[in-house]
Amino acid sequence: MLYSMMTKETTNGKVIRLNNGEFDTEVLKSSVPVLVDFYADWCGPCHAIAPTIEALSNEFAGKVKFVKVDVDANQEVASRYEIMSIPTIMLFENGSVEDSIVGAYPASVYKQHIERALGQVR
Repeated sequence: MLYSMMTKETTNGKVIRLNNGEFDTEVLKSSVPVLVDFYADWCGPCHAIAPTIEALSNEFAGKVKFVKVDVDANQEVASRYEIMSIPTIMLFENGSVEDSIVGAYPASVYKQHIERALGQVR
């Protein structure tokens, strides 16, 4: 039962699921900063942070684009950014990685990294 609940995760339209062919357009050429959640369906910690990432996508709507990349289905992108552990969260700005976080953390940690990237740290 738990496994079937985990695999039915939805994004409610705020977090975009990407494949290899969309990464350059949606992330590298984006006019706004992009948070990329590198995950896998079998990864428990990835599922644990999914609601947090979804909530942050609502909080930062219009300021930051949120995308998910399945490392198993998109090995080219995962290899390009040397993703060795998941979840890995990377913040891209103007086509470059500006920050990265490896592992599952509370929402406050992700929010702090996003605010720092946006220059909003108090």
